[in-house]
Amino acid sequence: MKQMETPLGTVQVLAKDEICPALFREIESLPDLDAHTFRIGLSGGSTPKAFYNWASENSRLSTVLNRSSSILWGCSDERHVDLEDEESNFGNAERMMLEPLGVPEGNFRPWPVYCKPLEAAERYNRLFEEELPDNPTFDLCFLGMGDDCHTASLFPGSPLLEQETKECFAAVEVPGKGWRLTITPQGLQNSTQIVVSVTGAAKAKAIQEVFYEPVDIMQRPIQVLASMHTNVLWLMDEEAAALLK
Repeated sequence: MKQMETPLGTVQVLAKDEICPALFREIESLPDLDAHTFRIGLSGGSTPKAFYNWASENSRLSTVLNRSSSILWGCSDERHVDLEDEESNFGNAERMMLEPLGVPEGNFRPWPVYCKPLEAAERYNRLFEEELPDNPTFDLCFLGMGDDCHTASLFPGSPLLEQETKECFAAVEVPGKGWRLTITPQGLQNSTQIVVSVTGAAKAKAIQEVFYEPVDIMQRPIQVLASMHTNVLWLMDEEAAALLK
């Protein structure tokens, strides 16, 4: 493993087969896991699906994931589709990991996709405010990064990147992609720990731009993490990190 400190957070470069265990270690290392209620925000994409498959095949992990009945599982962003849809981020997490490992349904906190998008975001904000008013957005927020440098559903040019809001979650219509439900920059700021996983050679150019080009969140939204870098961990495989110096 190679590790470096950068203006965007701590970067760990790992072999591809080390990424899933590293993601799990971040869950396992939550402090006082048996005694406190924690919120974990899962993400979408191919790397999380690989993690879900890996986790579901390691039955010993169910002991860790269930030793606290108060881990609440949500998603940092979601497509506005039914949970049964194959495109649903939380639906995939539920089917591929949470249910196989026996996590109680009462600990699921999916976006209320049965509502219209703006109402869904309003309800999700209200749930977080009322259920654990003293907690941050997520104690542990998992993110990915697209080859256009987006993260969650914060795409280049998104109005959410320039709006000043106290809301931690929002609905946004993304051209060509429809309605998305997403954590906002303020929600990321309010999260205790953020873990970004990036894998594959297709992401190498975007990683190079994110780490070496000037911060411009309208073009490279994931650079919003620069303002919270002390709480950010990047997990990359060697292919994704190939252009890092």
